[in-house]
Amino acid sequence: MLKAHVSVSLDGYMAGADVSVECAMGRRGDELHNWLLASPQDPVDAEVASSMNSHQAVGAILMGRRTLDVGIGHWGDDGAFGMPCFVVSHRDHDPIIRGDTTFTFVTNGLHRAVEQASSAAGAKQVNVMGAEIIRQLLVDKLIDELEINLVPIVLGDGLTLFGDLPAEMMDFEQLSVRPSASVTHLQYRVNKPAVPVTPPNTVQVGDADTGASM
Repeated sequence: MLKAHVSVSLDGYMAGADVSVECAMGRRGDELHNWLLASPQDPVDAEVASSMNSHQAVGAILMGRRTLDVGIGHWGDDGAFGMPCFVVSHRDHDPIIRGDTTFTFVTNGLHRAVEQASSAAGAKQVNVMGAEIIRQLLVDKLIDELEINLVPIVLGDGLTLFGDLPAEMMDFEQLSVRPSASVTHLQYRVNKPAVPVTPPNTVQVGDADTGASM
């Protein structure tokens, strides 16, 4: 199963403007993750965060090259994830190994990256990071669930989750709503669109992908 966890502002942004290596979440984008870093943490937030990163549930990570480029400098010497990570890219690169985290570059397409990540995960789920790669997975009907952590801030500009995907392509079934003191956690199953639609400008993920997601 492929699942994306994203923290999103009330106006629909999952990262602020001007994402860069120095500012991986863009201007004010770090505020989207305050709920993850709060001390003490709300019990609901703590449970959601634990399930997101549980090695009992998650067996691999799938991301775009840009997400790796802007994020790896912030992920520490152990690579943060402690599991296989597969990076969709147009540029080849030797695997990067940091502690128990291995970043493997996949240059022969998103579908092949999904296959490799799913194989590595086995019976566990694959977590997906990055707005562009999530959008492409939605287009190709490869993603199974979407968890949106709705944060009550307004960013005004930045990186949106759904971009310019046609509304006809979006078909979700609500699975749960869990409010905490500061965030509303929304979980959806991604359904096959009722009306098949081919988007006019399908984004090719990889080097263009940006924005970490949580």
